[in-house]
Amino acid sequence: MRVAIVILNWNGRALLARNLPALIQHSSNASLYMIDNASTDDSVAFVQKHHPEVSCIVLDKNHGFAQGYNIGLQSIDADLYCLLNNDVEVTPHWLDPVCEEFTKDTTAIAQPLLLDQKNKAWFEYAGAAGGYLDRYGFAYCRGRIFETLEKNTGQYSQTQRCFWASGACFFIRAKVWKELGGFDADFFMHQEEIDLCWRAFNIGYTTKVIGRSNVYHQGAASLAPSPQKTYLNHRNTLWMLQKNLPAHNRFQILFTRLVLDGLAAGHYLLKGASKNLFMVLKAHAHFYWYWTKNEKKRKTPSNGTSHYKVKSIVWNYFLLKKSKFSALKAHKA
Repeated sequence: MRVAIVILNWNGRALLARNLPALIQHSSNASLYMIDNASTDDSVAFVQKHHPEVSCIVLDKNHGFAQGYNIGLQSIDADLYCLLNNDVEVTPHWLDPVCEEFTKDTTAIAQPLLLDQKNKAWFEYAGAAGGYLDRYGFAYCRGRIFETLEKNTGQYSQTQRCFWASGACFFIRAKVWKELGGFDADFFMHQEEIDLCWRAFNIGYTTKVIGRSNVYHQGAASLAPSPQKTYLNHRNTLWMLQKNLPAHNRFQILFTRLVLDGLAAGHYLLKGASKNLFMVLKAHAHFYWYWTKNEKKRKTPSNGTSHYKVKSIVWNYFLLKKSKFSALKAHKA
């Protein structure tokens, strides 16, 4: 199996200097690439001088996370892509269990366990031990529900199915990537990997978390908490729901999500967070503005299985005070 590890970079020279040596040392059975989103620092010159093992693909401008990968991967020939953030530190033998899992025909997408680079005994926010969605499109993980992180005690060391894999370290078969058309470039960045996993799920593909593979993720190196992240979170979630929900309950779920977003906007108002309030309103405006365009992206789901196991993670976490994945009770769709 030909494996290509592909880093999308924008002004990440310091992160590359820190994380590339371990990646090169522990990934001898893979080809290494960097797609550079028109960095204004010396990222490309640094990699070409100090790490010639890494092939550089230089783009003409910053295309964002989604389109940057869409363009860059067109020139990379491999059987398995690993989309890797420049803020990820890999570990010895991290690739072996992943490649072993991809010998099974049922696996299309996967991620390793994502641990916190600054506090390595704990799971990291963006993916933890595999991602899930509730009925209304709120994302959570084994090992992380909203802001509550779990310590890694080996409780998630098994390999199992999940609903979405983290874009911080995202494995996908090249043929599946091409069949799905890659990321939705309109997302620009944030949640494009969840949308891709949902589209894969809708046509019967399987996403897994590989419990015997660990990497460390810094987190928020590209997009720290900010009004812009609030906007992308709300807008891209609505777009994802519109595109992927089954027809029979799509409008009911969308309406409920819009109401929940309204409650979030009210919360921002009470806190005096006027910028975040404006970003929720902006996200809703763009949801309606791009309705027709996103309707054309819808495909008829052939997978009759529900996209969720927990009906409302908001209810479970904030009202029932269930902050660990093991405390959640699955609901029938």
